[in-house]
Formats: sequence, structure tokens, C-alpha cells
Amino acid sequence: MSLLRSRFFQAVLVLVVAFGILRFGIRPPAPWSVFTLYMAIVLLAVLIYVSSDGDAWREFKRPVWSTLVDPDKRAIRSALIVMIPLLLGYYAYTQAAAKPQAPPELRAVHPAPPASIRFRGKEITIQGLENPLRKDTANFKVNVAAGAETYIRNCVYCHGDNLDGRGHFAYGFNPPPANFEDPGTIAMLQEAYLFWRIVKGGPGLPRESTPWNSAMPAWEDRLTETQIWQVIMYLYDATGRQPRRWETS
Repeated sequence: MSLLRSRFFQAVLVLVVAFGILRFGIRPPAPWSVFTLYMAIVLLAVLIYVSSDGDAWREFKRPVWSTLVDPDKRAIRSALIVMIPLLLGYYAYTQAAAKPQAPPELRAVHPAPPASIRFRGKEITIQGLENPLRKDTANFKVNVAAGAETYIRNCVYCHGDNLDGRGHFAYGFNPPPANFEDPGTIAMLQEAYLFWRIVKGGPGLPRESTPWNSAMPAWEDRLTETQIWQVIMYLYDATGRQPRRWETS
């Protein structure tokens, strides 16, 4: 009974019980930062309790002081001198040691397009392909307006009114829809690349773009070839970008 009345024993018991409950009694486990915060609060509460008056504080310190100075506690002191550095060293080692981790998944944001694709039964060569509507300079604005209409009907929900990838549905996707205002997107690409990506969508991406494939559907069954080229013209015109040109030897 005298042990249970000891302030030091009571303090240690409260800390041990709190550690067990916070570390193993909560499911799912609390984050480490939350666990350390709660343990710090418990420790402060215990210190306030054992130092509430002079007698309680002296009673709390008595076993600690006795362990440090009494001749008959030499064996305990020797064990503590060995155990405390070992525990601290083990803790430091576990924090600094490299942990086994799975290799990171590297995803190609703009993978190389295939040499050719099939679109509604027709073979289309992607390498060197130019937008055929750009040759019709007289109807440039007409094609851009038609592309804007197609974009609003089909693409605005994900890519947004401002072509910034912030449409109504955008926040439900990972990775998010492309931001065409970003100079790292369509400004770096040929129109043939965009044609391939719109036609085949996320299902048509190669292996190097997994596991975070685009959520964009394949539009080859919904849009005609002309509509896709018109949308591409609208994207470049609305963002003020110019498509990259194929290098000529």
C-alpha cells in the first residue's frame, strides 16, 4: 500500500497508462505529432500534480534522490548508467537509419506519342502531322468559334471556363485536368500530340504514364476529326500560345 501512496509511483503509473491508451488504445492510430502533443500535456499535468505543495514535491523527489545517492542503490545506478545511453542511442539509430521503401513511381507527364493511331477505322500518322484546318486561313475565326462551342459542350466541366484545369469536376481527379494556361502544357506540344491525346484519352496512354493515368475519356467516338482539330485551334487561340512545329531536316 505504501508503494501505491508514493507520489513518484503514481506519476509513473499515470504516464504508463496514458502512453498505453494513446499509443495502442486508439484505432486508427493517432499521428505521431498528435501522440507526442498529448503525452506532453499529460506530463505537464502530472508535474503540476506532484508539485502542488512542498510536502508532495519532497515526497516525489525522495525515491529519485535516494537512487542517486544512497550506497545501497549502487547496483541500480550502475544499471541506469548503462541502460539510459543504450536506449538513447537505439532511439537515435532508429530515427537516422534508412528505412526500406518501395521505389518511387516515375510518371511521364508528356509521354512520346505513337507513330500512328487508328481513328474510326482510318490510319493516321502522328509523326509530322499538321493541323489541316490551319491551311484554311479564310475560315480561321469560324473554326476557332466552332472549337469554342465544342469545348464548352464537352470539356469545360473539367478544364474550366478559363482553361486553367479548374472545372466543376476537376477536384475529384488525380492527377487534375491539364491547365492550358500553364506554359508547360500545350505551348510545349505539337498539335498532333493534342490530337492523339484527345482521340485516345486516358485509356490510350502508354505504360510510362501509369499508375496515375489521366481520367480524360477517349473522344474518338463522340467527336469528329474536324471537331477535334477545331478544339485544338481554340485552345491555342484562347491562351495566346503557338503550337510547336515539327523539326525539319
